Amino acid sequence: SHTPFFLSQRQALTPCMLRSFPSSLFTSGVQRRRLTSLKANFWDSIKSGLLKNNPIPVIDPVSELPEEKQEEEESEPKEIVLIEKEQPDGTIVKILFSSGGYVDVHDLQKLCDKVGWPRRPTTKVAAALRNSYMVASLHLLTHPPNSDGEEQRELIGMARATSDHVFNATIWDVLVDPRYQGQGLGKALVEQMVRALLRKEIANITLFADAQ
Repeated sequence: SHTPFFLSQRQALTPCMLRSFPSSLFTSGVQRRRLTSLKANFWDSIKSGLLKNNPIPVIDPVSELPEEKQEEEESEPKEIVLIEKEQPDGTIVKILFSSGGYVDVHDLQKLCDKVGWPRRPTTKVAAALRNSYMVASLHLLTHPPNSDGEEQRELIGMARATSDHVFNATIWDVLVDPRYQGQGLGKALVEQMVRALLRKEIANITLFADAQ
């Protein structure tokens, strides 16, 4: 079994976990601007001291991605149809992988119930998703025959990744609806997520899971 999406008390108290939830999420826009200004001034003061006493060049912190890099990320595929079948009654069924779409917190709570994972406060779940580098999902799309309406959409799988945005990423909380387990969807979810991370030039990727 995989590690639950909602961390155990032991894991939640570790410093590395606390660092994954930046304090800026809990500050207002004005406060965030003040913090940014303070950080910039603090860096400038340190930099000036280093330049006086250290012959080694000091590199400014990167604040934004280059325009070319941003364009590359925008052009990356966000959705991939993994499976598409037509039922005897004409219903079209698809399983869609997404690495950049929105995941509804309440749908995720329902999926955790099906898998047997304990619930946690919705606000904390939303914060965990928001602070993840990547949130990937599997949705079941059902389009009835002779229907011009929208496809029915159901969340059947999810995984997320944290990252330093440059070198390393860790995939957490891989879960698949029990009704669709045993079909290789969990493996496909992880593989597609790894490919998406590699396209972002993140080459050191690990998967966190229970030993059981």
